[in-house]
Amino acid sequence: MIERLGRPASSVLVGIATGIVIVAVAIVPFVTPAWVSFEQGRAGAEAWTGYSPAQLRQATDAILSDLVIGPRNFDVAVAGQPVLNARERAHMTDVRRVFSGLAALAVASLILLVVGHRIAHGSGPFWRALRGGAAVLALGVIVVGVIGTFAFDATFDVFHRLFFAGGSYTFDPRTDRLVQLFPDQFWFESSLALGALILLLCLVAWRVATERVAAGVSRRPAGAPVLEPSR
Repeated sequence: MIERLGRPASSVLVGIATGIVIVAVAIVPFVTPAWVSFEQGRAGAEAWTGYSPAQLRQATDAILSDLVIGPRNFDVAVAGQPVLNARERAHMTDVRRVFSGLAALAVASLILLVVGHRIAHGSGPFWRALRGGAAVLALGVIVVGVIGTFAFDATFDVFHRLFFAGGSYTFDPRTDRLVQLFPDQFWFESSLALGALILLLCLVAWRVATERVAAGVSRRPAGAPVLEPSR
């Protein structure tokens, strides 16, 4: 398929796939109990919810489990009382749907990269396309990060509008547990950390790709023509 699309189109596909895989890999640490517990502590989730540390862990771990593993009921109860109301459970079901879509897209992108690498025999064009995808993603993250630092609420709202129906993701921190469990500080600091990790992965991908391109050039005798693969 990649060969039939031609070099410009295949390079774009490799670049897009690179970005998707990097983003998917970067998200993984931020849906683990270790990170969520750490950031909830910084954001004062216990004070917001009124839960004890054990109750907070019970509620949060169950929600994370439903999000990542399933089933997507989000019906955890603490002291006999449901943690999330119907609107909150519906939103978390939407969030799981987005996560599932991203996971499927990441798997497809990884397969495309593996197949593309094999078809191109690890040649310079493949690695340059991968490097380009990492560079474009890094630039995008920097731009969004700068905007988000000074206008986080607006950026957060725009992000949600891309994936969720209007009004389905707005909650009252005075009464709704979902935003008490995950306060604004949680999302602000997690977003910064996620952006930093994406940039780090982009740098790693860019450096590896650059080294592979340089290695390919160094193996070619000086003045030797670049041979196009046979059709």
